[in-house]
Amino acid sequence: MPAIPACGATLFDLLPADFSRRSCVLRDRHHTLSGGELIAQASRLAGRLSALPGQRIAVFADNGVPWLVADLACQLAAKPLLPLPGFFSTTQLIHAITEAGIELVLLAADSAGSNPVFTRYLTSHFQGVDTHSGLQLLARRNRPSSPLPPLPQGTGKITYTSGSTGAPRGVCLGNAQLLRQAAALAATLGLANPRHLCLLPLSVLLENVAGVYCPLIAGGEVIVPPQGDLGFSGSSTLDTAKLTAAISHYQPQTLILTPQLLAVLVAACAAGWRAPASLVFIAVGGSRVAAATIAAAREFGLPVFEGYGLSECASVVSLNTPAADRPGSAGKPLAHLRVTVVAGEVVVAGNPFLGYVGDPASWGQGAIASGDLGRLDNDGYLHLEGRRKNLLISSFGRNISPEWVESEISANTLIRDCVVFGDARPFLVAMIHPRPGVTDGAIERWLAEVNGRLPDYARVRNWQRLETPLAEFPGLMTATGKPRREAIHTHFLPTIEALYHLKPEAVSP
Repeated sequence: MPAIPACGATLFDLLPADFSRRSCVLRDRHHTLSGGELIAQASRLAGRLSALPGQRIAVFADNGVPWLVADLACQLAAKPLLPLPGFFSTTQLIHAITEAGIELVLLAADSAGSNPVFTRYLTSHFQGVDTHSGLQLLARRNRPSSPLPPLPQGTGKITYTSGSTGAPRGVCLGNAQLLRQAAALAATLGLANPRHLCLLPLSVLLENVAGVYCPLIAGGEVIVPPQGDLGFSGSSTLDTAKLTAAISHYQPQTLILTPQLLAVLVAACAAGWRAPASLVFIAVGGSRVAAATIAAAREFGLPVFEGYGLSECASVVSLNTPAADRPGSAGKPLAHLRVTVVAGEVVVAGNPFLGYVGDPASWGQGAIASGDLGRLDNDGYLHLEGRRKNLLISSFGRNISPEWVESEISANTLIRDCVVFGDARPFLVAMIHPRPGVTDGAIERWLAEVNGRLPDYARVRNWQRLETPLAEFPGLMTATGKPRREAIHTHFLPTIEALYHLKPEAVSP
């Protein structure tokens, strides 16, 4: 088990002894930093932050070296940091900085282009102080007359997860907790000096902890190009050719993917792209992945391993690795965590979050009830079976996890999006967005094959083709590719209702 970082620990306390002498530890399109340069830049910014009265800081910037300098500077200055996700709506961003009581903002120079409305809001409520490490430092113009919303003692990072509603919740974590998680990951993987390419936004806790802290602790190099260089535009558009070209160019050893990104890379491989031989480990998480999808990826040379995590548990909870691998499972829990299953629900203890912003009743929990249905097999591998709140109960009284059925359907590269419905109904229906050029006949044949493997009550009887990806509809998907089911159901309600008026196959209870 990794050593437990002290309460006031920073990432620099866990780095290799020769870190300051390493010639390249962090780079993006414009910057390449040695270990010594990273320490110096973070220390200078930390000194400036320490001299200002504001305690709570937010960063709003694209992926890049300045974002990570700000992250490490806040650790050194012992000031809580709120990473603001670029994929949040303006309303969600304002909610986050207001609820968290943000007093200082580190703003990228190009932020006005990515979200002009939010940038105007910031400049009307905060004023420029100076510029450090490529970020403009803004201070709140008028301090609020009422007390700031309470934070749990020891809060180092506030991460807002998009969840299933429009008003996200702020998860408070201590820096020592995050570092403990990263150290445990580094020990579990056992990779020496890994070169990691960040594909997910750094505001996503998984990329922050597993994609930055973990490889740096292992003596590696982190590459953080802006999202546009990777083919991402906004929160829903992806240029696959740009993404694969970037992976081929940087020749990373490790990546972190959502299931949707994994499907994109598998489809690219099927179309002729060859994954670089440098890749040795690709973690995929965010929602359930079918064993067939993992197998298909590996056949194309993508060394994919599924994992599972929660923001309330400081990110990664369990992970498959080359040394302990069971496709179809979410892997074995990290050594310092205690995972149990209570009444079918996954419960995690050992490194729980400090609590939610402004909600003292949530502070100091010893164990986290995840809301995920699952089981541990005899060898200790965790198998996920969907969200408790998403559980469908058919009109015949059958309990069905939609994630289970969706992962089986999405195992084929023909399918890009699939969302299943059927609560209080006699059978399941699906909304399906295929990849370009896929015919309805091909989808029908694949559904027939999948249905042949599923029990009667879990078969999809009718389906509707979607010509537009779900991610292009505002508010229907989370940043990690999870469907917001209630929002999708409301948006497509007339279509879903029509599917139940079509004549289905014979229905069995």
